[in-house]
Amino acid sequence: MPSQDQSSPLIYLYPLKNDGIAGHNGRKRIVFLLFSLSFLLLLASSVTIFNDNSLYSSIAKKNLNTTKNKKNLIFFVTDGMGPASLSMARSFYQFEKNLPYYNILHLDHHLIGSSRTRSNSSLVTDSAAGATAFSCGLKSYNGAIGVDPFKNPCGTILEAAKLSGYSTGLVVTTRLTDATPASFSSHVDYRVQEDQIALQQLGHYSLGPMVDLLMGGGRTHFYTGINKFGSFGSRKDNRNLIKESIANGWSYAGSRNEFDSLKLGENVTLPFLGLFADYDIPFEIDRDPHKFPSLYEQTVTALTALSKHTENSDKGFFIMIEGSRIDHAGHQNDPAAQVREVLGFDDAFRAAIEFANNSDVETVIISTSDHETGGLVTSRQVTKEYPEYEWFPKVLSNSKHSGEYLKKKLVYHNFNGDLLAKRNYIKNDIFESGLGIFDYTENDINEILGFIDDNDIQDKLNEMVSVRAEIGWTTHGHSAVDVNIYAYANREKAWFNILSHLQGNHENIEIGKFMADYLDLDLDHVTGLIKDVDHSPPSVIKEELESGIAMADEYHKVNYQSE
Repeated sequence: MPSQDQSSPLIYLYPLKNDGIAGHNGRKRIVFLLFSLSFLLLLASSVTIFNDNSLYSSIAKKNLNTTKNKKNLIFFVTDGMGPASLSMARSFYQFEKNLPYYNILHLDHHLIGSSRTRSNSSLVTDSAAGATAFSCGLKSYNGAIGVDPFKNPCGTILEAAKLSGYSTGLVVTTRLTDATPASFSSHVDYRVQEDQIALQQLGHYSLGPMVDLLMGGGRTHFYTGINKFGSFGSRKDNRNLIKESIANGWSYAGSRNEFDSLKLGENVTLPFLGLFADYDIPFEIDRDPHKFPSLYEQTVTALTALSKHTENSDKGFFIMIEGSRIDHAGHQNDPAAQVREVLGFDDAFRAAIEFANNSDVETVIISTSDHETGGLVTSRQVTKEYPEYEWFPKVLSNSKHSGEYLKKKLVYHNFNGDLLAKRNYIKNDIFESGLGIFDYTENDINEILGFIDDNDIQDKLNEMVSVRAEIGWTTHGHSAVDVNIYAYANREKAWFNILSHLQGNHENIEIGKFMADYLDLDLDHVTGLIKDVDHSPPSVIKEELESGIAMADEYHKVNYQSE
């Protein structure tokens, strides 16, 4: 059995005879040669990464003539995406496009390591603690938003970047007040304090406005009741933060038409607030492109806008972009929705690579996950007999909508008490047209009809898809699986800096610390500036938390009246 040289993990040393070249000096020469070979292979791999499979070549033309010391940092979070999610999406994509097995996703070209995800309070983190590890560079408890384990506000990389002269942005497909974006732009004890989070994101705290560009869903926490901005405002203080922001000089977009007027970032005035859904932007599998922008479109718009805004500045920008609803598909155990979410994110990541390669500014891109969701496995034993080694992407391809979408469609359809009409609707519109499933049974229909909890309908539909695809899930929550780290830089020095710090296996806080060091930021200084921020929950939320009605790290179920 070969032994492994601990100083050079790619090199295996075999026992050598003590003669000729195999003597002591010979062994040293062989080790040197092997080390040199491994270095050359690493260098070659970096060239491959720069070329991105020959898709991009502009880096070779602009390695030196750039604005000195100016930097952009693009940080991607694939919420809930574990290695199995990427594997499942890759195989699905190959099946859909009839591609060979060696045709891989854009993300695959940029894999450099993995991250350990535990929080301060558990081996299994939630998104709040996971994002706080990135934003503050420290471990905190599940549910914590920009606070340390003792509920003291901690300075974030976004705040530090803004105070250092960088422009800043947040782009998501969930609510802007959800855990990941909130942890970069606010400080509250529990993630359920979304009304407070919205206030801080717009500058209503000691630092003032720290985010120049905000895009995503979650309009509900920015206004109350029904008005020209929407119909599902849920703020409890009766304030209309959208109206207030516009009066304070923010530009605003809240519809597809208004998004289109931004001309993919060419026509954006900062500060900018874009709220394109009252709750979450629909899954990619369900998204109506005439109503909602994609993550790719939001990414292009944000990068273009921030780039234009910093053209005449000696500082670039920091932006966090989240593939938010990969996590939701995992929570719901919906493989058909998740593969489309991963592919949608892959498109956004590609857009960032293209942006970097066409930028004269040194740009670093890092992508990782806060945790894995669902305990996904891309194989499943569905019989008592020893299983076949296979799973079936075709089943996911046949499915045209998420379980979430089809659940709402069934719940809100008016059957006027006609049970036969409802049975036929379940068969024709839900099973056959929606899921592409034709081998259902009468028992399947009866189960749907018998459910009292509407979310049981969703679980049943997603299980029908999963079992036929032979995809397995172990939980509706998160898991402790290590997650991948991907990276890219359009400058050689920056690239090797990334590799020297993030290649291999790392704690999640190391990613946050690397980003702060890369931009030369002092997070401790910011922490000192925000020590008096009001981060405690209001009495009504505190009572709900203490009584167990609300969970500090709960997964927010989709509101039936949302998009």
